[in-house]
Amino acid sequence: MAGMVNSVNHTNESFGEYKDHYASNPSFSRSASDPFNNASTLVSNPDHAHSEKHSVSSQRENSTRPSRRCSGRVIALFVFAAFLLVLAVALPIALSLSKPRHHAATEEPSQKNDSSPTKPVQRITSGGDGSTVTTEDGATFIYSNQFGGFWVSDPNDPFNNNAQPNTWTPPLNQSWDFNQNKIYGVNLGGLFVLEPFISPALFQRYPGATDEWSLSLMMAADTANGGLNQLEQHYATFITEKDIADIAGAGLNWVRVPIPFWAIDKWDEEPFLERTSWQYIVRLFGWCRKYGIRVNLDLHTMPGSQNGYNHSGRYGQVNFLHGIMGLANAQRALNYIRIIAEFISQPEWRDVVPMFGFMNEPLMATIGPDQLRSFYVEAHRIIRNVGGYGAGNGPYVSFHDGFFGPVPWADFMRGADRVVMDLHPYVAFSGGPNTDPIATGTGDSAGGIWPGLACQRWDGLSSDSRNGFGITVAGEWSNGFNDCGLFLDGVGFTPTYGDNCEDWQNSANWDDATKAGILKFASASMDALDSWFFWTWKIGNSTRGIVESPLWSYQLGLEGGWIPRDPRTAYGTCNALGSPLTQVPAQYPTWMTGGDGAGPPQDANEYPWPPAIINEGGPAADIPQYTATGTAVTLTPPTFTGTDGHTISSGNGWFNSHDVTPAPTPIQGCTYPDAWNPDVNANLPQCRA
Repeated sequence: MAGMVNSVNHTNESFGEYKDHYASNPSFSRSASDPFNNASTLVSNPDHAHSEKHSVSSQRENSTRPSRRCSGRVIALFVFAAFLLVLAVALPIALSLSKPRHHAATEEPSQKNDSSPTKPVQRITSGGDGSTVTTEDGATFIYSNQFGGFWVSDPNDPFNNNAQPNTWTPPLNQSWDFNQNKIYGVNLGGLFVLEPFISPALFQRYPGATDEWSLSLMMAADTANGGLNQLEQHYATFITEKDIADIAGAGLNWVRVPIPFWAIDKWDEEPFLERTSWQYIVRLFGWCRKYGIRVNLDLHTMPGSQNGYNHSGRYGQVNFLHGIMGLANAQRALNYIRIIAEFISQPEWRDVVPMFGFMNEPLMATIGPDQLRSFYVEAHRIIRNVGGYGAGNGPYVSFHDGFFGPVPWADFMRGADRVVMDLHPYVAFSGGPNTDPIATGTGDSAGGIWPGLACQRWDGLSSDSRNGFGITVAGEWSNGFNDCGLFLDGVGFTPTYGDNCEDWQNSANWDDATKAGILKFASASMDALDSWFFWTWKIGNSTRGIVESPLWSYQLGLEGGWIPRDPRTAYGTCNALGSPLTQVPAQYPTWMTGGDGAGPPQDANEYPWPPAIINEGGPAADIPQYTATGTAVTLTPPTFTGTDGHTISSGNGWFNSHDVTPAPTPIQGCTYPDAWNPDVNANLPQCRA
C-alpha cells in the first residue's frame, strides 16, 4: 500500500475530458459455459434429474391405464397397482426435493460388512447460492452468491478448475481474456505483509513498532506471549475461507495477494519469520480455486527495501538497486522472483495464479529510470525462462509505474509477452487537506466534488496507460479521499487532513448522506479505472474494538452500504456525471495477450543487466555483489490425500527442470556492508564478482 508518500504525483495534473469507452460491455454478457461440465467429478444437475423422474412417472402412468373392456375388479386392481407405482416414483422425488437444491454430489462405497450392508456415502463436491460449505476444520457456513457463482471442492480432484464466481466471469478452466473480461478485485493487504493501519492492534501491543522489522524484533523478545510465532496465528486467522466465499458473493473475480520474500527465506541479519507464511499462501490458493477466484500474486517486499515504506519490510532507506548494496540486493530479489515463477508456472497452479506482480511500488525517483527499466526487462526474461513464451506458459507479468504515472512507460517493452502496467491511484496521499465535503445529499448531488474528480483523474490515468502502453490495471485504490485513519500515514505521523479525523475513523457515526457520497465516489472510481483491485478487503479492529480506517475496508463498506453490492452497477457513473470516458483500443495487439509476436521485449538491448551505474553506489563493476554458487530454495506444495487414502500429486514446486542456475550467495572471505543500512564509504574489492 502506498503509505507515507504522495504516491500519485499525477493526481494534481489536469487530464482533460474523455469519451465513452464502453461502446460495448462484454462484462454484462452471461457466460455460455456449462458450470457443471466435468462429468468425472460432478453428477448431473439435481433439478434436471427431478424432471427426468417426473417424465418417467408420466410414461408409466400412461402405460398402465386400463382398457374399458376390463371388468370392474380388474379395473380396480389396475388402479390400485398404478397408485402403488406412482407412489413408488413420486415419494423419492418428494424426499429429494427436501434436500438443498444447489449441491452436486458424488457417491463412494462405504466399508462393506457382509452382515450389515450400508448405503453409499454422499460427498458434496459443489454448490451454489444457499448451499452449505464445510471448511477444513469442520465448521460450516451457508454460501451466499446472488450472481450465479458456484464452488467446487473434490478431495479426489483437488485441482478441479470448474468453479465460477459469477456468470460474467469465465471459470478457472477457461482462459482470461483482457479484451473481453474486466477485473473486479480486492487486495488481501496486511495478511502476509503486515501494515500498521491494517492490523493496528498488533502494533498497539508493541509501542514503538513502526514496520514489520521492528515489530518482529519486539515480538521475538516477548517469549512469554509466544514470541515471533504470534505472526503465524495472524496468518492462520486474519483471512478465512469465508472471506474468499464472501469475495465471490460480492461480484468480485480476482484477489491481489501481497507476499514477502521471507516466505521463501531470509538471511541471518534479518529478523523476519521465515518460511512460515508459505503454507498459508498455498492454502489461500486452494480457497481461491474452490470459489473460482483468480490470484494476482504480488511480491511486496525486496531485500534492502525498494521504497523505504513500512510495507517494504523496513521503514527508512532505499537499498534495493540503490546505494552500495543495491546491486547485491537486486541479485537476491531476482532469485526470489525465479523461485515464485517456478511454483506458479506448474500446471496445478497456473490457472489459479495467472498474474505475477514481481515488485511492489519501487521508488523510481531514487532508483533511477534506466536502472528500474533494466530490472524490469531482466525480471521478465527470468519469468519467461521458467515457463516459456505465449499464452498459457506462465503468468501475466505486472510491473508498477514507479510513481511516475503511465507517460514515461509509453512504448516500453514493445513485443514483450503478456506484460501489464500496474497503477496505484490514491487521492488520500496528494498532500492536501482534502476537506471538501462528501456528505452533500443522497441524490444526484451525492459526494460533492469527489466523484467527478475520480472520473477526471482516473480516466486520464487509465486511458493514457491503455492507449500508450497497453494492458493496465489499478492494482490499488481506495475510498480514502482524505488521509484519516489510525496509522494510515504510518505510526507516529500526523495526517494532513485539515479537520477532525475522528469523524472518519468511526463509521458508526456516518449518516445516510455520508454513505451515499462515499458510494458515489467508489462507483466513479470503479467506472473510470475499468479493471481494478480495491485496497483492501479487510481492516482489523484497533484496541477500541472498531475499524479505525473504514474508508479502506471493502468488507465494511459492503456491510455499511458505501460499496456497491454489484460492481457492475458502477458502469455509466462518470457519463451520468458529465464526464464520459476516453476512447481506448477495442482490441489489444496479439503479442500483449500471448499471441502472434509475443516474445522478448524489442528494447531489451537498450536496458542490459546489470545496469552500468547504481545511483549512490557507483559503477556496477566496483560495488559488492554475490556469487552464483548457492542452492535455490524450492517452494513446498501442499499434500492432498484422496478418500481412498492415496496421496495425490501436487507438483514438486519447480516447473522447469532445465532451470539449474545456482542461487546468489556471499563471496567467501567478504564481510559485506549492512544490506539495509550500509556504510556508504565502504570499498570492498574482495566482494566483487
